[in-house]
Amino acid sequence: MKPNALICTQTGEEYPLDEPIWQSPKGYLLDIRFRPFLDKTSTRTRPANLWRYREAIPVEKDENIVSFGEGATPMQKINIAGVDVHFKLDFLFPTGSYKDRGSAVLISKIKELGIRHVVQDSSGNAASSIAAYCAKADIACDIYVPKGISEAKLTQIRAFGANVKIIDGSREDTAQAALEAAKNSYYASHCWNPFFFQGTKTFAFEVAEQLGWKAPDVVILPAGNGTLLIGAYIGFRELMKAGITDKIPKIIGVQAANCSPLYQAYNEGLPYIPKIETLPTLAEGLAIAQPIRGKQMLQYVELTEGVFLSVSEEEIKDALLLMCSRGYFIEPTSAAVVAGVQKYVEQFWENEKIVSVLTGSGLKAVDKIAKIVNK
Repeated sequence: MKPNALICTQTGEEYPLDEPIWQSPKGYLLDIRFRPFLDKTSTRTRPANLWRYREAIPVEKDENIVSFGEGATPMQKINIAGVDVHFKLDFLFPTGSYKDRGSAVLISKIKELGIRHVVQDSSGNAASSIAAYCAKADIACDIYVPKGISEAKLTQIRAFGANVKIIDGSREDTAQAALEAAKNSYYASHCWNPFFFQGTKTFAFEVAEQLGWKAPDVVILPAGNGTLLIGAYIGFRELMKAGITDKIPKIIGVQAANCSPLYQAYNEGLPYIPKIETLPTLAEGLAIAQPIRGKQMLQYVELTEGVFLSVSEEEIKDALLLMCSRGYFIEPTSAAVVAGVQKYVEQFWENEKIVSVLTGSGLKAVDKIAKIVNK
């Protein structure tokens, strides 16, 4: 068994880490087996970005790193329902969302593999991020987006020079169109491609370092496609295996009530993700009716003795206005997570240290926010 490999999640078959594939030959999801080196003393003299954990990231040569200096976002205490909660301010990333964590590593690896063209699909933030990093790496990209996404996000994607394909259909229709296009290209997907999670896992590294190399008791995260939730689990697991921390935090996944397949699966004790009827939601980043890594998210939440929570549209609006009143201009998807934090505090909190995240800038959704604040 090789220490580093791509692993088929269904068959267990292994492939070299430098093989330019994003799914198994049989069409299954891939995960990564990678032996990171984590040394809390080595970061002290390094620049404040996610590449300070260089030996824990599977990009072989420094010359292939594509970076805007992303990472090391501030963590601040914000009082929610009477409890001081630590929030990572990941809306301060270069393209305005935490997705830059994953894009930095994924596009660096794509550059290392010598790939010159990619396709990607997203409701906005991942697309903006992938487009920016591709622009810096001089890699051509086709971005598939659902009709009706935020005009601000669409403008940002186009400004980076991406070839935008607008799909007149659901978020799932958009993903299917990208999958079809990926048959003739490389899929830089934030859900399918396992290298993306090797970037989002740095969230866990930063949280632990900012807490004095300790893991919190609870992390409360968005649960749409699961790019941060899965990455956080991987990161905290690696920290514990390295002997740096002594536990993996309880992971809480937050969904919008209007699109909550994971919440329903968890509460009904289902081993699969049910087909659900959805309604439009302000939290467009959580509007994923059929998350491709849904079973993985269920597994990680259950392994850490966490729960899934769902929040209503009114709760999202209230959380958005609360955060704006405190000077944090975040998009509605971020506000949904804040609403989840409040629900957790009110229903489950037992004197625990909680960490959560503000995932995206309000500048991404000015049109939606204007309708709320101008009423």
